[in-house]
Amino acid sequence: MPILFHRHTGEGRDPWLKWAPAFAGVTKWWCRSRKFAVLATIIGASVFAWTAVADEEPKHRGTLTYMIPADAPPSFDGHRESTYATVHSVAPFYSVLIRVSPENPSDTTDFVCDLCTEIPQPTDDGKTYAFKIRRDVKFHDGSQLTSADIAASYDKIIFPANGLLSARSSNYLMVDKVEAPDPTTVVFHLKFATSAFLPALADPFNFIYKKAILDKDPRWYEKNILGSGPFKFVDYQVGQSIRGEKNPDYYHKGLPYLDGFTGIYADKQAVRVEAIRSDRAAIEFRSMPPAARDELVKALGNNITVQESDWNVASGVTPNHKRKPFDDPRVRRALTLAIDRWHGAPAISKIAIVKTVGGIVFPGSPLAATKEELEQVAGFWSDIDKSRAEARRLLKEAGAEGLSFELLNRNVDQPFKYVATWLIDEWSKIGLQVKQRVVPTGPWFEAMRNGDFDVVLEAPGHGMVNPLLDIQKALPATVDSENYGNYDDPQEVALYEEMLRETDPARQREQMRQFEKYVLDDQAHMIWVLWWHRIVPYRSYVKGFRIAPTHFINQDLAQIWLDK
Repeated sequence: MPILFHRHTGEGRDPWLKWAPAFAGVTKWWCRSRKFAVLATIIGASVFAWTAVADEEPKHRGTLTYMIPADAPPSFDGHRESTYATVHSVAPFYSVLIRVSPENPSDTTDFVCDLCTEIPQPTDDGKTYAFKIRRDVKFHDGSQLTSADIAASYDKIIFPANGLLSARSSNYLMVDKVEAPDPTTVVFHLKFATSAFLPALADPFNFIYKKAILDKDPRWYEKNILGSGPFKFVDYQVGQSIRGEKNPDYYHKGLPYLDGFTGIYADKQAVRVEAIRSDRAAIEFRSMPPAARDELVKALGNNITVQESDWNVASGVTPNHKRKPFDDPRVRRALTLAIDRWHGAPAISKIAIVKTVGGIVFPGSPLAATKEELEQVAGFWSDIDKSRAEARRLLKEAGAEGLSFELLNRNVDQPFKYVATWLIDEWSKIGLQVKQRVVPTGPWFEAMRNGDFDVVLEAPGHGMVNPLLDIQKALPATVDSENYGNYDDPQEVALYEEMLRETDPARQREQMRQFEKYVLDDQAHMIWVLWWHRIVPYRSYVKGFRIAPTHFINQDLAQIWLDK
């Protein structure tokens, strides 16, 4: 794969430098990277590596130390949570029913079995899926895993009991019931056939838990760990680290290659970069910004490898509809109209892990809007002066001129703090006065769930590139519990349900444009800002890592090995 190295002259002054002081220690990477930037030519794919990796024989040895860019996970329960902080902490301990192929993770439609023996062909006109389950799987306490455990886990995900949270229950609007007729068979009965079912089933958060534990305490997995995956739990030091050791009874013979792993929590980017630079850690699986990538490449040369990919995560803004004046669609619409995405994206992408302008659908997927279609939606107009004039008119009409409000944000540098700083500057151009409230990951989630915010900066992120499920984030909480806008909208739900059942791709695409226009423009329930760009630099002795368009897929570490 061709690689192009380019040295920037450093001449001129980028307008982004006026915000640099807000970014403290990270700024020095941006300034230095003006003199040394690395670009890559991507041919035929959105993934590339700086160093060609030949087929090599994996080695069984070593402990992988990696960085987790958070202070701590809000909980260990993958069914409840939607953050990488949980997946990167505990995915190595768990099994799933089916998954995206570890050999081909860039194709999120290539599903393979984990606990099943084969992916079945549906019967009953596409409404019944009967999976046969492996007989050689044990939980880490030595007990046998059966179809009853799988059925109980999916029941918890799809039909959460009162008082329990499920981050993905809305992904299963098509599911009627789940049965385990015998120890080696689990059957999913659907209400209607849909292409969205298998991707929902393969979501990487769908950890399989032990039924006997769930029967006693369905919240046990929030604070405890017991799975059947490639690694067994060793210990967890709050805010510091989590450790696992090789599971000698793992059912995929020959795996894992590692003897164990240590995940180190560090919410400061400078700490994570220095850990990789000094070889105290080998990789951060989430992403790093361009400047950090360039710094590591310059410092370490052939000892660092980089993979990059488009990323099925976006920076999104959610106004709290229960707080005035954000109950008024004119005010919400003004917020999106003020943002100059087309000119802002090239600038902010130089220092942050955001890059692509797009609507509610992952750019480049068949259901995504073209640039021409997108420019018809508020906030994506090509004339920013016209857009901001309309924003001011709407605010005046709504009696909200000079509005002051608070932006809730997550205490993660990339890209949360960068995007927030940019947004606050953009909103100031229509007379809005915005202050940030930055909190750690756990309190950030709690504030959203409790409605304790005016406007919040979120990161709608998905385990798969599957627009029919991805866009559920914009549906009311009565449908998707991960929506924190505090609104109900039967018309929006009706538009979605019609599209979910549509089998004609051309008609479905038309429906997606109607849905996008309604959500982002007419009602401005949520504001899609920019889509993210994933950059993963890592020590070249780490082998077996294949980047995907999501940082959730294949995080069980079973295929990672160390050549050192």
